[in-house]
Amino acid sequence: MFAFLTAQRKAPRRRATAPLALVATLGLLVAACAPGEIGLSPGGGGARLSAQETVDVALLVPGGSGDSGNDALARNLENAARMAVADLGTDRIELRVYDTAGRPERAGEVARRAAADGADIILGPVFSGAARAAGQAVADHGINVLSFSNNPEVAGGNVFVLGPTFANTARRLLAHAGTQEIGRVAVVQERTNAGDVGRRAVEDAARATGVRVATVESFEFSQQGVVDALSDMVEGIRESGARAVVFTSDSAGALPLVTQLLSENRVDPEDYQYIGLTRWDVPASTLEERQLQGGWFAMPDPDLAARFRARYESRYGSAPETIAGLGYDGIAAIGALLESRGGDALTRASLTQPSGFAGVNGVFRLLPDGTNERALAVATIRDNEVSVIDPAPRSFGAAGF
Repeated sequence: MFAFLTAQRKAPRRRATAPLALVATLGLLVAACAPGEIGLSPGGGGARLSAQETVDVALLVPGGSGDSGNDALARNLENAARMAVADLGTDRIELRVYDTAGRPERAGEVARRAAADGADIILGPVFSGAARAAGQAVADHGINVLSFSNNPEVAGGNVFVLGPTFANTARRLLAHAGTQEIGRVAVVQERTNAGDVGRRAVEDAARATGVRVATVESFEFSQQGVVDALSDMVEGIRESGARAVVFTSDSAGALPLVTQLLSENRVDPEDYQYIGLTRWDVPASTLEERQLQGGWFAMPDPDLAARFRARYESRYGSAPETIAGLGYDGIAAIGALLESRGGDALTRASLTQPSGFAGVNGVFRLLPDGTNERALAVATIRDNEVSVIDPAPRSFGAAGF
C-alpha cells in the first residue's frame, strides 16, 4: 500500500469567513490535544495565515495513471478528506485535488501548480519518490507537505510522513517484548531497501528499550533466495540465544514463505515468539497461516478503526482501504490547528506540537525530524482471528509509549 512503502509567494485574494465550528462527529474529529499546555513559540516554517483566512489545501493523490489500484487509492483519500471537511463544519478549508499519476516528476509538477494556485499546505502524495519531489518543488515557497508515505528517508525539511513507520512499530513491539521478559531477539530481513529500513528500526528500538538484537539474518528477495538462505538463518537464530524472531517482510512479499520454512526447520513458533513489523491482518487471508498463530504484530486501535470504517462505508457505499484514515487525519488536524493556533496553524512549531492529535485510528503526533509517532495496539492471532493483547494508549505519556 505504501511504496518504499521562508519565501514570500503571491496568494489569491481570500474571503473572510466565520470561525470554525468543530463538530466531533461520533468522537472521530481530530483535535489538538490540550492546546493550552503546548507552550511553543510561533513560527518555524510554513504558511502564516491572517485572521479568518480561507486555507487552501492541495490534496495530491495517485490518480490519473490508468492503474486501477492507484485510482482506488486516490478515490479513498479524496473521499476521506472530504468527509473530514464536512465533519469540521467550516468553509475555511478549500480542498483542491491534484492527480500525480503516482510518478515523482508528475508530483513535482502538480506541487508547483498548487503553489501557483495559492496552496497553503500540501496533503499527500502517497509514494515516497513523489513525496520527495513534491517537497523539493515547494520548499522555497514556505509550504509544508504532509505526505501519506511511511518512508522515513523522505522525511525532513518541509516534508512530513503520516504513514505508520517501522520505527514506531518496532518501538511498540520491542517495548512489549521487554515486559514479557524477552531480552534477545533475532531479525530476519529481505535484502531490499524496505528490509534495511525495518532492520535499522529494530536495532534503534532495541537500544531504546533495552532489548538486544542477538543476530540479523537476511535473504535475497525471491523464493529461491529464501530457500538458499534457510540453513544459515536457522543456524544463526538457534545459536544466537534469541527468544523471539522479528520479521520485516509483509504478507504480499516473503512473510508466508520464510515463516513457513523456519517453522518447519527447528525455529518453531512454539519455541520462538514470532513478531511482525507489518500488519498481519492485511489481507485477512494471512490470519489463516498456521505458523503465524500466536505471533505478535502492531495495529491501530481496532474499535476506533471500525468506527471510521463504518462511517466511511455508510457515506460512500464501500469499505475504505487502510490508507484512507490518513486523508481524514491530515485534513482534520489542519482544522484543529486553525481553531487552536490561529495564524500559526500551519507552521512547523504547530504541526509538531508534542501533545499531538486525536486521529480516527488513535492519537498521533508529527515529530521534528518529519516522521510520526502513533498509538498502536499489540495484537496476536488466535484461531485465525485478531486478538488485542495490549491495548493502544489513548494519550502520549501513557503506557505503550
